[in-house]
Amino acid sequence: MGAAVITVLGNFEACIENYRGIAEYTENLVRIWIKGGQLRLTGQRLQVEYYTNDEMKITGKIDTMEFIDGRKAE
Repeated sequence: MGAAVITVLGNFEACIENYRGIAEYTENLVRIWIKGGQLRLTGQRLQVEYYTNDEMKITGKIDTMEFIDGRKAE
């Protein structure tokens, strides 16, 4: 299907599979292109631990995770 697969461990780690790209990356915000829109993570001390063509791992204190419809994405 190509849908994103998101595995969250507590509020300090998220692994995203089948993402399409990184739209924005700061210490407090990570926006990721996924099929149909974006995934938006906010928090503190966020960092991309690693990324490949198929998956990435984000660590830090994750406060919110939001899905944004592709028609509303920036």
